[in-house]
Amino acid sequence: MRKIMLMSSVSLDGFFEGLYRDIGWHQVNEELSGYLNQEFRTVGAFMFGRVTYELMADVWPTAHRNPDLSVSQIEFASIWLDMPKFLFSRTVTQAGWNTTVMHDVVPEQIAELKAQPGGDIVLSGANLAATFMRQDLIDEFQILVHPVVLGQGRRLFEVPDPRLNLNLEGARTFSNGVVSLRYSAGRG
Repeated sequence: MRKIMLMSSVSLDGFFEGLYRDIGWHQVNEELSGYLNQEFRTVGAFMFGRVTYELMADVWPTAHRNPDLSVSQIEFASIWLDMPKFLFSRTVTQAGWNTTVMHDVVPEQIAELKAQPGGDIVLSGANLAATFMRQDLIDEFQILVHPVVLGQGRRLFEVPDPRLNLNLEGARTFSNGVVSLRYSAGRG
């Protein structure tokens, strides 16, 4: 059975984004990009909330025309375009680039998606992650901790009852100081 994996970057003090949705503080180098592309090649789908999806759709469909992007960024654009995507939005009715629009997070529908063949499903976006956490639908967390202290912004974990019991499955340090922490949900 496929797993739902929340994958997100955070600052050392736990912020998903800085003020005014700033993510320019992400410390992504070629080593980290290559690692992420390797991870993304094995997944079966992406899940996004509307805001994250729109940010991605503004960049990746035309990335191959941007001469300033690196080889790994162009590679990610190809992965993103080809990958099945699920967009959770109550306002968007249709989307391009191999995207299925879902209006609500319904646990039975998520169970059906997990039961389908294919790789795990990567979940992105703080609002969507909070909804999935409230319904105990996340099986794995891969958190990329960047060596930056923002002091303010928006926290990744904003659920009313933030207590999650997790089991460390692995950690990896990158040359730029980013640490990838992989946890499974501590159920049972």
